[in-house]
Amino acid sequence: MANESKAGVKLGFEQTLWATADKLRGHMDAAEYKHVALGLIFLKYISDAFGEKYDELAAQQAQGADPEDRDEYLAENIFWVPKEARWAYLQGHATQPNIGKLIDEAMVAIETDNPRLKGVLPKDYARPALDKRNLGGVVNLIAGIGLGDAESRSKDIIGRVYEYFLSQFASAEGKKGGQFYTPQSVVKLLVEMLSPWKGRVYDPCCGSGGMFVSSEKFVEAHGGKIGDVSVYGQESNSTTWRLAMMNLAIRGIEANLGKEPGDTFHRDLHPDLKADYIIANPPFNMSDWGGERLKEDKRWAYGLPPASNANFAWVQHFIHHLAPNGVAGFVLANGSLSSNSGGEGDIRRAIVEAKLVDCMVALPGQLFYSTQIPVCLWFLARNKRNGKGRVGQPLRDRSGEVLFIDARKLGRMADRTHRELAEGDLKQIADTYHAWRGDSADTYADIPSFCKAASLDEVRAAGFALTPGRYVGAELIEGDSEPFEDKMCRLSAELVRQFDEGAKLDKAIRANLAALGFIDLPKDA
Repeated sequence: MANESKAGVKLGFEQTLWATADKLRGHMDAAEYKHVALGLIFLKYISDAFGEKYDELAAQQAQGADPEDRDEYLAENIFWVPKEARWAYLQGHATQPNIGKLIDEAMVAIETDNPRLKGVLPKDYARPALDKRNLGGVVNLIAGIGLGDAESRSKDIIGRVYEYFLSQFASAEGKKGGQFYTPQSVVKLLVEMLSPWKGRVYDPCCGSGGMFVSSEKFVEAHGGKIGDVSVYGQESNSTTWRLAMMNLAIRGIEANLGKEPGDTFHRDLHPDLKADYIIANPPFNMSDWGGERLKEDKRWAYGLPPASNANFAWVQHFIHHLAPNGVAGFVLANGSLSSNSGGEGDIRRAIVEAKLVDCMVALPGQLFYSTQIPVCLWFLARNKRNGKGRVGQPLRDRSGEVLFIDARKLGRMADRTHRELAEGDLKQIADTYHAWRGDSADTYADIPSFCKAASLDEVRAAGFALTPGRYVGAELIEGDSEPFEDKMCRLSAELVRQFDEGAKLDKAIRANLAALGFIDLPKDA
């Protein structure tokens, strides 16, 4: 499926599907419609995968195969789909007024036969507010795309559809949407820099699970396989938690997100976990996190975070869950780089002095659907002296340094309001980091206005502010050998001449307007 826009740009089937489905939702709010559409896409995916295996077994009935044997499907990690939940049955009733009730019953039946999905699937398609004609239209629309067959799975079609819909819902919902979706370019950058080859990956505010999906993609792209990393996560929002469970299920990713949603600060579902990689995008500047009830918490090893802002509660939660050689990469608002309010400056100083801060990256604006707040990436490492980098080789001792990268000039505008980091941008940033750490063959060198390996003494001299722009300096201009004092004298004289010329031009314009009778000149003019 493809389409041509008015500008002649070829659209992929994801955009075509979204555009058509979006028309069908009528006046339904994007936040509400999200679960309608994504639930149906999930149902179509597992029904297609089931159907392909069903046809295979049906063709082998003469050899004793039974297409209705549930164990045949479970043995190949395919969800068992009971008859009343199969897509052909639902599509056959798409135009009936009870289609919503049938879909709800299908979701219940699937959860009953697949305990992994218990409490995960949406089951409110029969509600009166949902237009059943539009609902039937979405069923018929999705029916036209193969999502669960082997060819589609190899091309990750369901993943592309899911990912695209999540991004479009985030855009449509604005601030609320951004709470469950992190832009792909940011996720890719975090994953490329952390390089989660093998081990435990943890995201305590996992949203729709995008960090885990990208981590698994990274492993597969570098010769590994799904299962080389163990996935642990947590999400407090119940609807978003269900999205994450569905998102991971369609990718075949086994994950421990807890048996139910939970607040990470007040009900840590993985209290004993020590993760090899932590990758996260916590809510920015969260003020209602209940910090006043956690004053004696053991996680605050570097200082009590202010009750008015959870930024440094998140940072210390990440540190608490890092393994001895673990690394963490996460997104925070730029205020975390230099704020001194509520003791944040003291906490930041303590973390720097503990030699935990590995790298700081300033990102360009307009990357997020949810906010225009400038953001940055923090990278922490438990063992900067004797840790291991890519494929296990020892790193250089960088314990007395912090790498600062200023990427604010990178990226391109994807549309009028959103910016994206291109593949070349991601490579430039990640390669710089890995060259500095010593886990690549490249040689690191400071680049004015882009990157600087600063000593801890330099960070101390800057009052423990971690703003990359303070360290990377200005870009060198080739061929400019004019001494600074001479240049300032020349430019100042030129500016004075321009002021004089401007005054003369202003006087001439006033005289012309007065001659035409539009203004009166002062008597002394």
